[in-house]
Amino acid sequence: MKYRWLAILPALLLITSTASSFVSAQTEHDPEQAVPSLTVAPGLKATLFTSEPQISSPSSMDVDSQGRVWICEIVNYRANLRDITTRKEGDRILILEDTDGDGKADKTTVFYQGNDVNGSQGICVLGNKVIVAASPNVFLFTDEDNDGKADRKELLFKTAGGEHDHSAHAAVFGPDGKLYWNFGNSGKQVFDAAGKPILERDGHPVLDNGKPYWGGMVFRCNLDGSDFEVLAHNFRNNYEITVDSFGTLWQSDNDDDGNRGVRINYVMEFGNYGYLDQLTGARWNTPRTGMHQEIPLRHWHLRDPGVVPNLLQTGAGSPTGICVYEGSLLPKKYQGEIIHSDAGPNVVRAYPVKKDGAGYEAEIANIITSEQDKWFRPSDVCIAPDGSLFVADWYDPGVGGHRIGDQERGRIFRIAPAEAKYVFDKLDLSTIEGAIEGIKNPNLARRYLAWNALHALQEQAL
Repeated sequence: MKYRWLAILPALLLITSTASSFVSAQTEHDPEQAVPSLTVAPGLKATLFTSEPQISSPSSMDVDSQGRVWICEIVNYRANLRDITTRKEGDRILILEDTDGDGKADKTTVFYQGNDVNGSQGICVLGNKVIVAASPNVFLFTDEDNDGKADRKELLFKTAGGEHDHSAHAAVFGPDGKLYWNFGNSGKQVFDAAGKPILERDGHPVLDNGKPYWGGMVFRCNLDGSDFEVLAHNFRNNYEITVDSFGTLWQSDNDDDGNRGVRINYVMEFGNYGYLDQLTGARWNTPRTGMHQEIPLRHWHLRDPGVVPNLLQTGAGSPTGICVYEGSLLPKKYQGEIIHSDAGPNVVRAYPVKKDGAGYEAEIANIITSEQDKWFRPSDVCIAPDGSLFVADWYDPGVGGHRIGDQERGRIFRIAPAEAKYVFDKLDLSTIEGAIEGIKNPNLARRYLAWNALHALQEQAL
């Protein structure tokens, strides 16, 4: 009998080892391990606002004037579109709400669900209107009765590049009352809702053909899409644009995969950013006079005449969401600075800048890193009305290449000083003083409402 047990012992050990590894893997990726696996900068604390099973795979996020977190939750991502078995009803736009002030979401509302928003990579909440970039479309949703459900869907813009990561990304509201947004080098061209090519003020079509524009572009227009401008061009996959209170533009850009050339840009208006040769459209590996020896620098044609210098190069990565922190809750070193998420190296960073000639130079200050759990994939960053930082975590074993390795998990974190509760005053637009307080708030959704209230009053507000 004892020999029979000895014979099956290796199999038992294998089963035990496999079971142990399975349990270990399950425990490692449990939401309870989400915060302990993070390294957070001094003076700050991470808390888990929500996680699976409430949400999965958040690609883009916004925080509205009431402090509710909106996300594009994409399970039917790219490679899965041909065989939508996970969620046949389509991807979702969710509203996550903390109703009892404990810093955790306890209410989830499905604002919209449909296969027309599969793979969405941009959301912007403007009062009861929501702009969603779901390439090739940019939709405008309206909640007419303020019940948290979309009542009307309109097409705002359409791009020529089809369903692709390198196309339309999130819009943001600027201090001039304009809409700022962008697309990457698969966007190709912009059309209005009727399918008519968008023309700039000077009559040029918004078209990637070298006459004069190449690749990814940054746009500014009125909220109805009129008065359209191309502010900069020749990016590869410029994921999201942000604009500060002085109208200065910042964004990241992704290199050709594997070339360690991810960059952060101060976006000088009407600048050429060198992804392709301006005259010929050639890529970085085409020999030319004066080319850099280092591939990460050669990649952006930085020695070509007329190419705007990069603010910073951050090496290998998959850059995603970006914002400017104009609040006072976080430590002073982050105030007035760019905050950026890079899903590739599992990090959220600030980039403190200082003036340098006609532009700027910057350094790196990490806010969150995850050396333990490499599934941490920060996909977006937003500022709440209380000045805290929210981070969306795609949470996946990999990034890029139109793949998704995990369709069930996803997290939202709140970053703030340890003692700071998630509380803030209600926005008061009934008085000019209340609207002024609103426009000073670091949350862009509040600024939008306050800006419109003051704009309507004109000389009274002045």
